[in-house]
Amino acid sequence: MANAAKFSLLGQILLITLCSLSLFSNAFTSQQYSDALEKSILFFEGQRSGALPPNQRMKWRGNSGLSDGSSYHVNLVGGYYDAGDNVKFGLPMAFTTTLLAWSVIEFGESMQNQIENAKAAIRWSTDYLLKAATATPGTLYVQVGDPNLDHKCWERPEDMDTPRNVYKVSSQNPGSDVAAETAAALAAASIVFKDSDPSYSSKLLHTAMQVFDFADKYRGSYSDSLSSAVCPFYCSYSGYQDELLWGASWIHRASQNGSYLAYIQSNGHTMGADDDDYSFSWDDKRAGTKILLSKAFLEKHVEEFQLFKAHSDNYMCSLIPGTSRFQAQYTPGGLLYKASESNLQYVTSTSFLLLTYAKYLSSNGGMVTCGGSTVTAESLISQAKKQVDYILGDNPAKMSYMVGFGNRYPQHVHHRGSSVPSIRTHPNRISCNDGFQYLYSSSPNPNVLVGAILGGPDNKDNFADDRNNYQQSEPATYINAPFVGAVAFFSAKD
Repeated sequence: MANAAKFSLLGQILLITLCSLSLFSNAFTSQQYSDALEKSILFFEGQRSGALPPNQRMKWRGNSGLSDGSSYHVNLVGGYYDAGDNVKFGLPMAFTTTLLAWSVIEFGESMQNQIENAKAAIRWSTDYLLKAATATPGTLYVQVGDPNLDHKCWERPEDMDTPRNVYKVSSQNPGSDVAAETAAALAAASIVFKDSDPSYSSKLLHTAMQVFDFADKYRGSYSDSLSSAVCPFYCSYSGYQDELLWGASWIHRASQNGSYLAYIQSNGHTMGADDDDYSFSWDDKRAGTKILLSKAFLEKHVEEFQLFKAHSDNYMCSLIPGTSRFQAQYTPGGLLYKASESNLQYVTSTSFLLLTYAKYLSSNGGMVTCGGSTVTAESLISQAKKQVDYILGDNPAKMSYMVGFGNRYPQHVHHRGSSVPSIRTHPNRISCNDGFQYLYSSSPNPNVLVGAILGGPDNKDNFADDRNNYQQSEPATYINAPFVGAVAFFSAKD
């Protein structure tokens, strides 16, 4: 009797295990991934600054920042607010644009009816970046809004009356990091628009080259030039060398101009090409650059880029449990964990790189070399799928970390426009200090910021749905941008 009970229990455990494995492997359908793709792009409409177009779908938003730049006699209207505040930070905005463009370049064919929305999200930013780069010769405008004063208010962007200070880099006050990232964004976007709008594409690439020359000629970090206007918010902790190599790599890919290949070869050794790096973010571009440059070796056997394939392999091996080079940290529930603040930015960027490298490898049947073992492209895809599915709700909390996706998602998002009653329902102005009642309110956000991916859970898979906990509950454009490409890939899989 005891043995029978024992075998019955073992059978139940086996059945539960098999069911859970089946559930995990098919957590979401292609239609659900398509829904997540649409929402991940829609989020950017909630971050828009400037005069909103007639086809604006996120209706609770209104016009804002319509005089940005005017006190400095330049037009800096448009672009994106980076996260839950009302500042336009140039470095994360440019990185967001580069990653949105890269998403379309690699996985646009999987976006189907969302491709035009994705291109519109890119163009909203590149239109602004073009103005920022060309308004004044020898100058790149890199920020609108005083973050220290902006953060002392809790008001929707339509009402903001905080100083709209303008910050710039120049030959006297260089910012090679933000300038080279801007060049990367414009160059990557030029590839996106090459067929559909050739003249716009040419303008983007020409401007990218000019901005890159400026970044390379007048070297220095924008953190040193702008200090408390950008630090500690978006300090360039990694320096500017990684952005110079990243920018040159994107212009080379967009233009196929041999001078950029020569630049990469002659400068790569001093710009991080020889280093293994295990993070990819708005600040540190080294891992992404190596993946990007490995394409030429994997697909065209350009021997000069074999080094980048080796470093890309090392990065991939660091993410895969069981390899000799594994070093990543995962939560008990299986989420990649890099930082207590806005951790999901690393999850989405890493997932995108896993899928992009898998695509490059698949072009010639290549594999990742991890010491004495190898890892297939399919293993990289599987690892990315675990991360994407975790974000969408296949996690211990059964919580979707994309707002508006699934049956259970965060309700108390750290976002001014989403948490304060909209201008549609409350047309009277809500002042700087009056808005704080909505920050501290226990009620759900009145305006659903559909598609926003938040900072995410801690290293034990715990998530506080608390508006005051910005580390976990604040969205950001650079969290969503690489996710657009990743979820597009899975939306095309049956």
